[in-house]
Amino acid sequence: MQKFAPDFLVGVATAAHQVEGNNTNNDCWAQEHMQHTSYVEPSLDAVDHYHRYAEDIKLIADAGLSAYRFSIEWARIEPQEGIFDAAATQHYKDVITCCKAHGLEPIVTLHHFSSPKWLISKGGWEAETTPADFARYTRYIMEQLGNELHYVCTINEANMGVQVAAIAKRYMQQMMAKMGAAGKSDGSVQMGMNLEKMMANQRGAAEENLAVFGVENPQCFTSPRTERGDELVMEAHKAARAVIREICPQTKVGLTLSLHDIQALPGGEESAAKEWNEEFTHYLPAIAEDDFLGVQNYTRARHDANGSLPTPEGAELTQMDYEFYPQALENVLRRVAKEFKGDLMVTENGIATADDSRRVAFIEQALAGVHRCLEDGLPVKGYMYWSLLDNFEWQKGYSMTFGLIAVDRSTQTRSPKPSLKFLGSYRG
Repeated sequence: MQKFAPDFLVGVATAAHQVEGNNTNNDCWAQEHMQHTSYVEPSLDAVDHYHRYAEDIKLIADAGLSAYRFSIEWARIEPQEGIFDAAATQHYKDVITCCKAHGLEPIVTLHHFSSPKWLISKGGWEAETTPADFARYTRYIMEQLGNELHYVCTINEANMGVQVAAIAKRYMQQMMAKMGAAGKSDGSVQMGMNLEKMMANQRGAAEENLAVFGVENPQCFTSPRTERGDELVMEAHKAARAVIREICPQTKVGLTLSLHDIQALPGGEESAAKEWNEEFTHYLPAIAEDDFLGVQNYTRARHDANGSLPTPEGAELTQMDYEFYPQALENVLRRVAKEFKGDLMVTENGIATADDSRRVAFIEQALAGVHRCLEDGLPVKGYMYWSLLDNFEWQKGYSMTFGLIAVDRSTQTRSPKPSLKFLGSYRG
């Protein structure tokens, strides 16, 4: 094992809604409790990190790690438009203080998927007012907490809505292709489809959305995004970046992107280039002035002449049905470094598996790639494993175990896995 230099940050990451519990004022909480929901279960107390953060931060430090990336829940800070909660603000100030008391660098994300319910009622991430709303929230946070922070990520996976839109489009095309000329299932779809019921559910969902959010089609951050919505996310990022530099010029600012190791097989060069542009390249003008880019990678994507390919036959799959492919991280870092000229921070990389020995193998192979990047002079400043705890994996609920620490949710008891200590052993 080759340790990193002492100034290289080795840490873990979480997101507020996935670990804190009882984020009752955000859009995800509202959707979890709707009759027409896509969530398999509600988050409820999650893993109670809101009250147990000190215990969790001590476990991070005791493992030998040097950084903790976490997010601030906008809906806690600003539960109603323009009204800020001093107690919630103090909570996150206490989290930062706790990190520093244990020798950890706090890396704060201002927005990690979940949004205040009131923002969605105004049109969400397709509304022209959202960049100004996000800038106002950012100003408040930086005025209250900014002097304690060296790294701030404005928006987590700013490209997620574009990826969701592409997936939704492909899915609809596949479904339409499998329907007969009469517009009904032809029997080849490997699921029981009831088109009349699906349409009725859509009508019912629209009525419920209207009652809950005041709009029939809520534009949450992870909803399929339009081209204008994509521009608005970048406008929100740039507005937040300007605020951060005005108030705390010493703080390094960037955003994070979800990036696949996109590989072109013969004939797939055009399709692969198109997807890389959608996923990364077209954001370069908006992020060119950022101090760093948060790179988030879990696997690869292959393309041939027919477009995106499924995972190779016989490949090892994670609980998320991702291909086990830790070498993807090195490939993405090298590709990004050719086009983005700021620092790079691995803000998420990890694996959902019940077999912790495979998690250890994944980390070992991924970090070997990071070492090779550093040896070649790439400006990689840190690695944050996703995630610290087995937590709430959005619509999939609690079935996906990414964590270095297991949690018995009946008692909220923490049980560190061998992979936690293994990751800590890389710290220089």
